[in-house]
Amino acid sequence: MEKITHHFLQGISYSGSLDKSLKRLEGRLGISLSLRGDKIIIEGPAERVQLARRFFDKLQELEEKGYHLKEEDFQIALDLMEENRGQLEEYSPAEPLYLQRKSVAPKSLNQKEYMEAIKKYDLVFGIGPAGTGKTYLAMALALSFLQSKQVNRIILTRPAVEAGEKLGFLPGDMFQKVNPYLRPLYDALFDLTSYEQANRLLEKGVIEIAPLAYMRGRTLNNAFIILDEAQNTSREQMKMILTRLGFDSKLVVTADITQIDLPQPKKSGVLQAIKVLSSIKEIAFVYFTEKDVVRHPLVARIIKAYAKAESQSL
Repeated sequence: MEKITHHFLQGISYSGSLDKSLKRLEGRLGISLSLRGDKIIIEGPAERVQLARRFFDKLQELEEKGYHLKEEDFQIALDLMEENRGQLEEYSPAEPLYLQRKSVAPKSLNQKEYMEAIKKYDLVFGIGPAGTGKTYLAMALALSFLQSKQVNRIILTRPAVEAGEKLGFLPGDMFQKVNPYLRPLYDALFDLTSYEQANRLLEKGVIEIAPLAYMRGRTLNNAFIILDEAQNTSREQMKMILTRLGFDSKLVVTADITQIDLPQPKKSGVLQAIKVLSSIKEIAFVYFTEKDVVRHPLVARIIKAYAKAESQSL
């Protein structure tokens, strides 16, 4: 085992933010890390130690340029170095979104690219497993766009897939019937803004949450639209919502293509959209993996285990 002691020129601020991320970095870098004052002790196989030292040297350069690195920046920078998706020297921490209840910042490289894509493109597809922040980050950006008056309204929609029970046999009017399908959108909204503010925007129609069928025949101008759980759209539904996009609007489509609940999964509208639209340069596709999961650490391991089992059964 080779042991290296590395000094940081700005040890207090750097070590303070690094301390929270130490265990995750140890696992990903394959070494042992410990902090002693303004020093970090790196222990492990020589090759991994050199990789870790190069990683921390690059991050120290960013600190010296005036960046105040946060916990998520360590993970994003490591994604960048591991996946060779650009030079670490060119990395700059993402600006958080400051909303009513909290600030929101990406916690992985894919999340950072997703947020940047939504700002840049009018149509963005976020594809990946549950817990990767696809819907939550889209909601945060929608509220940010509304807050800065870049859009006049937010429209949140999901397909209401009948899982086991027919909607017609459920009690209540149509909105009471579909409310359970739309609940995750309400959850994200209420987490990002106060209950009173959210209800006020909903009552005024500034924020609209509705099943996908209610989008037919409309032209959605000056709006931030989120289509959630798009893997459960039919091909006709997907074409319909994509052609609702009006002037000065953005549409974010989120989907987990490993969780298609349609009777004929291969006819999912999002699968066709990926195939048909991927060559259009004005449309962004961002793909998430289990590394982007921001729920309990076990969730990422569960997703990886299922993916491995499913690949072996093919």
